[in-house]
Amino acid sequence: MIPEDAHYTEEHEWVRAGEGGIVTVGITHYAQEALGDIVFVSLPSVGDGVEAGQSCGEVESTKSVSELYAPMTGQVVEVNGGVDDVPETINSDPYGDGWLFKIDCGDESERNRQLEGLMSAREYEGLTSGA
Repeated sequence: MIPEDAHYTEEHEWVRAGEGGIVTVGITHYAQEALGDIVFVSLPSVGDGVEAGQSCGEVESTKSVSELYAPMTGQVVEVNGGVDDVPETINSDPYGDGWLFKIDCGDESERNRQLEGLMSAREYEGLTSGA
């Protein structure tokens, strides 16, 4: 089930709006399933500036290494240290405890403007059902 309360990218990241200009980012169930058992993540650091569409980290699984792409432009304000310690959390709970990092997009209006460029759950389901 693809959560309706998030937005999605073609690179299989999800984005959930939080307080003010903050968004939480993770990879989708589809992505973690395609990757297989996740064994390591390399996330951006707090304070890093990220730009939409640019690589900002990696997810390594027993099958391959995949780039993480920033779904939105802003500054990283928090990273999920739990997935550093227990990366398989991304496999077991990609939309919950397996979140990766949070971005401050500046303010709520800028965040909302950037969210408009992402896919809805329904659009993402269309992308992945044909895959």
